[in-house]
Amino acid sequence: DLVGIVKHDIPANKLGALAVEGVFDVEKEAATVFAAGDKVYWDGLNLVAVTTATGNKLMGKAVAAAGNGPTSVRVRLSQ
Repeated sequence: DLVGIVKHDIPANKLGALAVEGVFDVEKEAATVFAAGDKVYWDGLNLVAVTTATGNKLMGKAVAAAGNGPTSVRVRLSQ
């Protein structure tokens, strides 16, 4: 149930490391809007950060607003 972020590419069929704490910029759809403090969920099907809890995994909270237009949101991971 952990959401991890890779810091370096991991080749297929090789071991690698994931960060499970810290603050990271995560891809989102340009039209998705986050306010600072909003919960951020990971949509594993579309591989983007979303605001919808249903069917998605909680990543953490937005540490800065990400309005309509930008394609990333800054997230503090929560485990």
